Amino acid sequence: MSMQQENRFQSIIAHAKEYGFVFPSSEIYEGLSAVYDYGPYGCELKKNIRDYWWKSMTQLNDNIVGIDAAIFMHPTTWKASGHVDSFSDPMIDNKDSKKRYRVDQLIESHAEKLAMEGKKEDEYALLKTMDELLAKEDYTGLKQLIDDNKIVCDISGTSNWTDIRPFNLMFSTQLGSVSDEASEIYLRPETAQGIFVNFLNVQKTARMKIPFGIAQTGKAFRNEIVARQFIFRMREFEQMEMQFFIRPGTQKEWYEYWKEARMNWHLNLGIPKENYRWHIHSKPAHYADQAIDIEFEFPIGFKEVEGIHSRTDYDLSRHQEYSGKKLTYFDNEINKHYVPYVIETSIGLDRMFLLILSHAYDEETITNKDGSTDTRVIMRIPAKIAPIKLAVLPLVKKDGLPEIARQLADECKSYFRCFYEEKDTIGRRYRRQDAIGTPYCVTIDQLTKEDGTVTLRNRDNMTQDRIPINCVKDEILRLTL
Repeated sequence: MSMQQENRFQSIIAHAKEYGFVFPSSEIYEGLSAVYDYGPYGCELKKNIRDYWWKSMTQLNDNIVGIDAAIFMHPTTWKASGHVDSFSDPMIDNKDSKKRYRVDQLIESHAEKLAMEGKKEDEYALLKTMDELLAKEDYTGLKQLIDDNKIVCDISGTSNWTDIRPFNLMFSTQLGSVSDEASEIYLRPETAQGIFVNFLNVQKTARMKIPFGIAQTGKAFRNEIVARQFIFRMREFEQMEMQFFIRPGTQKEWYEYWKEARMNWHLNLGIPKENYRWHIHSKPAHYADQAIDIEFEFPIGFKEVEGIHSRTDYDLSRHQEYSGKKLTYFDNEINKHYVPYVIETSIGLDRMFLLILSHAYDEETITNKDGSTDTRVIMRIPAKIAPIKLAVLPLVKKDGLPEIARQLADECKSYFRCFYEEKDTIGRRYRRQDAIGTPYCVTIDQLTKEDGTVTLRNRDNMTQDRIPINCVKDEILRLTL
C-alpha cells in the first residue's frame, strides 16, 4: 500500500468515526480489537445495503425465499460441515515478544520486503514454496522455511519462534446453566449451514421446486488472530448468503448465471466496472468444483468482497450422513430422487459497507466568490442506499419558514429517511449533509411563501433547481429508487 493509499484509508476511517458511521467498540474502555459498533448513519447505511440485497434476492426472484436461522446450532452440524476438524489457521508465536502470527501472513509480509528490495525471484520462490507446504499442511516444512529465510518478528526483531500449530477459528461456549452439565457449542462461523439443515423444511413448507434458492442474512463469528484493516476483517461480522439448489449436472450453467447476476448487482449501484475484478480459484475448497471471487479495489488494494461457489452436493450429503435423515429431492420431471447440487453466493455485509465508504469518500477543492479555496469532504453514496435521502432546511429560523419546513419533512418521512436542521448558515448545513452522503437538500426560503417553490440541491454537482413544494416527495422517490 502506497503512502497515498494509506493516507486515504486513514482519512476514511477517521471520517467514519467523526460523522457517526463506525465507532471502535467499547471505546471508553480502550476498545476491543477487531470489534466495531455502527453509529447513527452507519446503521442506516448498513440496513439499506442489506435491504437492497434482500430485495434483489427474494422480492425480484420468484424461486428464492428467505430464512432466519439461529446462531446456535447442534454441535454435530459443525462436525458434518468440516469446521471442527479443519477450520483452522497455522499459527506461530515469537518467544521474545509473545506476539502471535498467522504463518501465511508472516511469510507474505517478508515476501513484500523482498519485492521492495527488488528481489522478485526470491519473492516468487518463497511464496511458491509456502503455497506448496500449506497445501500439504507440512508445518515442519513451514517452520524450516521461516528459519531458512531468517524471518523476524516486527516487534522483537528476533527469529526465536515456537513450533507451528493449528488454531481453530470457531468461538466455543457452554449450553446450560450449570457448567458441569453443559455441553460445548459454537458461535456459527458462517450462516450457510443454517440454510442446509433447513433444506427440507423450506422446500416443503414453501412448496419450492428445483431450481430454487434460500437466502439469509445474519451474524457470524470467527476468532481471527490477525484481524486488521478496519472493518474488512472482524471477529463479529454479518453475511448475506444465498444457496441455490439445482439438479446435478446443471451446475456449470447456473454457476455462470449467478456470476453475471452478482456482478450486475454491484454495477447497478453505479460503481465503475474497472473498480472490480474476478479472482478465479485455481484450487477450490474441498467442497467445490468451481469457485470465483468478486474483488474490489479498496485503498488497501484489490480484496475479496463476494464469492460465488459451485459446492456440488457436499453439504447436503454430509448432513444426510451425520444426521441419518434423508435430504433428497424427488424430481417429477425426470422421475428420480437425488441430493441437490448447490451454487452459493456469499457476500460480507461489512465488507460491502467498507466498499461503499471507499468508493464514496471524496475531497473536493471549492473556489469561493472571493477567490479563496475551501475543501469539501463529500460522501458520494449511491442515492438508493444513502442513510438520509433528503435534508429539509429552512433558510432562516423565522418568518414561518421553520413551520413550512417541518410540515414538508413530516409529509416525506413516511416514505424515506429525512433530516431536518435549522442551525448555522445554509452553506455549513450543506457541507454537513455532503459529509454524511445525503444526495438531496431542499431549502425553504421567502420565495416559498410567495409561489410555493423550494430549492432542490444536488449533492454531487451542487446544482440548484426550483421545484414546487408539493412535488418534492415524488421527485425524491423518483431520484432515489
